[in-house]
Amino acid sequence: MLILEGKLLRAEKILALASVELKPAGSFVQELETALRELCLKLDVPLPLWLDKNSKEFAKFRTTFFFPGQFTEEIPFERFQIQLLERH
Repeated sequence: MLILEGKLLRAEKILALASVELKPAGSFVQELETALRELCLKLDVPLPLWLDKNSKEFAKFRTTFFFPGQFTEEIPFERFQIQLLERH
């Protein structure tokens, strides 16, 4: 089972934490996009802009960070981290 975990961070403090299960819905990219939308709803944050750096980080490390410039509105945190976890 694949889980997408999200953390809202300010300095080194975790402000909020949530996770969603990836559901089989076609391609992995579609599953990831759906899970990211669900995670943003759970954490009550706007959907961030996904940049090339996010694709590279996520492909290599199964984690990536979103910063204030990647959101279309003001956010009360410094970073939004997502990480793909595998649970058995």
